[in-house]
Parts: sequence; C-alpha cells; structure tokens
Amino acid sequence: MEDQTFFLFLLLSCLFAFIYTFTISHRRHSRLPPGPYPFPIIGNLLKVGNNPHRSLAILSKQYGPLMSLKLGSKTTIVLSSPDIAKEFFHTHDISFSSRSVPDTVRAADHHKFSMVWLPAGDQWRKLRKITKEYMFSVQQLDASELLRQEKVQEFLNHVNRCCTNEEAVNIGAAAFTTTLNILSNFMFSRDFAQYDSMSSQGFKDAVCGLMELGGKLNLPDFFPILKSLDLQGLRREGTVYANKLLSIFDKVINERLQSRRTSSSHNGDSTTKNDVLDLLLNLNQNDESEFSLNDIRHLFLALFIAGTDTTSITLEWVMTELIRNPEKMEIARFEVMKLMQNNKRSIQESDISQLTYLQAVIKETLRLHPPGPFLIPHQAINDIEVKGYIVPKNAQILCNIWAIGQDPNIWLDPQVFRPERFLDVEIDYKGHNFELIPFGAGRRICPGLNLANRMLHVLLSSLIHKFDWKVVGYTRPQDIDMGEKFGITLQKTIPLMAIPVKR
Repeated sequence: MEDQTFFLFLLLSCLFAFIYTFTISHRRHSRLPPGPYPFPIIGNLLKVGNNPHRSLAILSKQYGPLMSLKLGSKTTIVLSSPDIAKEFFHTHDISFSSRSVPDTVRAADHHKFSMVWLPAGDQWRKLRKITKEYMFSVQQLDASELLRQEKVQEFLNHVNRCCTNEEAVNIGAAAFTTTLNILSNFMFSRDFAQYDSMSSQGFKDAVCGLMELGGKLNLPDFFPILKSLDLQGLRREGTVYANKLLSIFDKVINERLQSRRTSSSHNGDSTTKNDVLDLLLNLNQNDESEFSLNDIRHLFLALFIAGTDTTSITLEWVMTELIRNPEKMEIARFEVMKLMQNNKRSIQESDISQLTYLQAVIKETLRLHPPGPFLIPHQAINDIEVKGYIVPKNAQILCNIWAIGQDPNIWLDPQVFRPERFLDVEIDYKGHNFELIPFGAGRRICPGLNLANRMLHVLLSSLIHKFDWKVVGYTRPQDIDMGEKFGITLQKTIPLMAIPVKR
C-alpha cells in the first residue's frame, strides 16, 4: 500500500512539474503565431501524418499562412504564402539563415562539414565561395557544356536502343544515370554508371535512402533527450548509406592522389585533369588546414545527393505530366522542332532562352511537384518579431512551397497542369518571385540552380524532340498513377515506364 501511495505521489509530482513547465513555456511564447493547441508531451505530432506537406497545408487553411506547431519539444513555424516566405527569406533572411538538422543527417558527422547543413558562418561562406568559383559560375558552366552534350547524347542513344527494341524506358532511372554521369565527369572525369547494367543502382539506393530517411518522423528530432538511443535505428541506417557514398569518393580521391604523386616523381610535376577534383586538391595542397580532404569528401557527398535525385525526380514528373496531357506535349515539341530547323542540329544550352513554352512547362511542373516540398528546414538564430508574432530562437522553419503551389488565391485552377499560366507573366524560380521558390531563396538558395536549369531544359527537349511516348501499364495516359512518396524530396510512388516511338 505504501508503495502504491509513493508511486501515485511521484506520478502526480511529475504531472504537476510538466503542467508548470508547459504553462511557463506557453506564457513565454504567448505571442507565437496561431496554431492547433498541443497535446502534453507529443504536441501536434498526431496532426503531421505520412504526407506532412498535405496535412500542414490543410491546417494552414484553418490557422493561417504563418502557423506554429509544437512537434514534441520542438517549436515549428510553418510558412504557406509568398508574402510570409518573403518576410522570412528576404526581409529577415539573416535571422533565419541557420539550419534545423535532422538526426539522420548527423550520420558520419556530415552536418559538421556539409555546406547544406552548416550554419551560415565562416566555414559555410568558404564552401559557398568554392562552389561558386570552381563549379557553378557562368564561366565554369559554359566551359563544361560540351561534356554535358556528350552525356545527353549517350542518354539519347539509350532511348534509341529502347525504341528499336520496343522496350520501355524507366524515365527516372535513366535520368538519374545521366545526371550522375554528368556530375561524375564534371567532378572526376569518369562515368559512375551505365544504362544497360545495375551499376548505378547502389549509388541511387544510397542517395534515395538518405532522402527518404530525412523525411521520416524520427523521435530524436522531436525529443532530443532520445538522441543517444536511436530507438528507430534511422541514424544507423543513414550511417550505412552515407559511408557507402563516402567510400566511393574516398576511392576516387585516393586514386587521384596516387596518380599525382606518381606523375610528380617521374616528371617532376604532377599531371592534372583540370576537373573539379584537381582544382579542389590544389586548394588542399596550398593549405590543408583551410580546406581538408575531409571537407572535399563531404562537399562531394552534399553535391551528389542534392544534384542527382532532385533533377531526375523533376524530369520524371514533367514527362509524366506531358504524357498525361498530349496537347501540351505537342505544343512543346513543335516549339523545339521549329527552333532546331527541322532536325538539322541538336539542342544547345544557349537555345533555352528561346524556348518560352518549354520554360513554362518546367515552371508548371515545379509548381505542382516541387522536388523538396518544405525546402531544407531553416532555423531561427534569435527571437524575432514577424507580422506581430514572436518566432523564438531555435524554432524550426518549414516553408510549405507545395501548399503555395496549390493555393487557389495565387493560381487559377491550381491542380490543373497549365503551362500557359507562365507565358504572360514575369515569374521565374531564381529566388525573387516567392510564389515559385523550388530552389529556395535568400542566402541559402541552392547554389546549383543554374546547372539544374540547364540540365532540365536540355534533357526534356531531347526526350520530346524526336520521340512520341507510349505509357506502359495503363489503358489511357490520363490514368497514370500520380501517387507521391514523401521524403526530403517528393518522388513518384510508381516509376514512370514509357516506350519511345520514333516520329
């Protein structure tokens, strides 16, 4: 009896302590943006569901475009309108330039070295400067165009073989192989994959696995006290994926270092390929403390994860929409054929500016199917007032760009695929028009935006220029499954399989 009384007293004491702490916390943040009242301990976690971009879009209709949630012990602010997004990523950009780091990203200590997850400090600025100077400047992209043309031609050769054999093309997988080889040749002067083998599958599984893990509800993200336990095993799983990719980069880096040493000992000077790896190794050689080999390997990890999955997913979605809307496909194809002067030459990156309808098709796809429905989560550096509310220090910031793209107050018939809506308006996705920011905005905007822009337009125009597409597994193109699989990126649940038919 005494034991029961003691445990009852202990339980009541804990409950009182929780209520007191919760009340004090609630008073401290009484000027938080509106949101659903949180349950004890778990907060609003039950309202998130398997498709958070959709469930939070529904909640924002009730509580407004600036909404607060309590996800476990983490305060989360959800933005669901262009005006609010502009407040956060333009007016108060510095205050929200930090990152909320998911526990799975801590695998292999990636968050300590990654340009994507580092706070916006000196190390982050150094990495941004390096990527801009050595990879994504206009001069560097222009200089590497021939390489991309070669890889796009290999892509078309694969499609031609499938056409001849009347075989279906897995659009997403083929686009992933192409994107992977473009990046691997740009970085390392070598292919990482072939179309007619499973050689890229391991790399793709690791990338997609990390993306999917990043979108899962993981207890340590909401209850930091549980971080050391890893109860769901997600960080362990993420470590396996991250180490698999890092080992690939380690092998390439070590081979290059050995080649440079051998060449130097024989010739007195190291032979270089003048690719990105060589440029980065030169930086490392100049000052190891300023830019280490570990910095290089984690930079490659961040770039390959961000650059392969998102581009291939977007191309798969845009081809899905065009196949489902054959009249839009024909308009886009006619524009490409007219510019290509009746098939006399292939598409070049300098042609993109003249393909206004194709640009509209890409924009419309990114509106309907943004590759990252919440972008990468931001974090508040300090307490700051926005629209009369207080956003507290360390609050996680989620910008629901999927919800913005579905808002009928912004877009007429938002669920309809209608590229024409972009023909008579000056809207792009380069971070200035906040109704369309699939690559982010402000100082944390995706540094590879210009490369992705070139690749998407050239790959798409190449696929529709000389081929019709017959979808596999459906009586009508309009019946194609449009199911989504949520992660850091928004993938198709069922891959698009289509047979190319020569025009």
